[in-house]
Amino acid sequence: MSTTEDMAVTTGPAAETPSGKGAKDENFPVGSFLLPKRLRPHVAKYYAFARAIDDIADNGELTPEEKIKRLTAFDAALKGEPGYGEEYEKAHHLRESMRETEVTTKHGSDLVAAFILDAEKNRYANWNELLGYCELSANPVGRYLLDLHGEDKSGYRYSDALCTVLQIVNHLQDCADDKRELDRVYILTDWLAEENAELQDIDGPALSEGLRCVIDRMLDGCEDLMTDARKLPAALKSKSLAMESAVIVRLAERLIRLLRKGDPLASRVALSKVDFASAGIRGAVSGFFEAGRGVD
Repeated sequence: MSTTEDMAVTTGPAAETPSGKGAKDENFPVGSFLLPKRLRPHVAKYYAFARAIDDIADNGELTPEEKIKRLTAFDAALKGEPGYGEEYEKAHHLRESMRETEVTTKHGSDLVAAFILDAEKNRYANWNELLGYCELSANPVGRYLLDLHGEDKSGYRYSDALCTVLQIVNHLQDCADDKRELDRVYILTDWLAEENAELQDIDGPALSEGLRCVIDRMLDGCEDLMTDARKLPAALKSKSLAMESAVIVRLAERLIRLLRKGDPLASRVALSKVDFASAGIRGAVSGFFEAGRGVD
């Protein structure tokens, strides 16, 4: 196995593989005006780090070994190990941000672990396997925001539920592209077998009956998680974060409804500007009043 010193041989701009994607491409607001102005630069650094390592994991031209090499190097730079220069500046910026805000670098390292898993594993058999992946790929984002705002860690339960839902609905939105471009499938293979469907159904022009059933079952699981996710705003002391969380809760609810009715193979199932506006207004108002109420 290579040591972290061996990983440091990647130099120059080639450490990153920018896809051109940014905050505007996400299903949820990233460091929006609802958050305290003093914290937005820190959120931007966390997102920049996450975007950089996500782009590496999703780069179809890199071998799995090269992906793991670059991702491991980003993690080492984040942890402050020597030998990693300016080509890892997003890791250095996040490390300094986390030092300043006293937030653990684990919330960055867990994302790296998720993307390394993406390089090693491209099929998920059951719901528990998928939840385990989301624990690394999605939940650290919510935990980071809670820690950044000085919230109690008891709120992790509710932010984990919301972040997991957002991850799974994103998988469902992108199921065709993920399989075609990366041979990566998050549709559960055990459930496909139970519904007399096959992986090849994802390559079709429209959902087969069996694949529709599997997606609906995954959305049922998301609905169960939303029971906790909806409690997040009330579990938070920060009105700003409660407002942002309430907006995201409504966006998640809307995406679930759209995926129930839509066919992600036939056309892109996505939020509209009206959806964002409606969730923004209603969520901000409800979050303002829910903050600090506590969870029964």
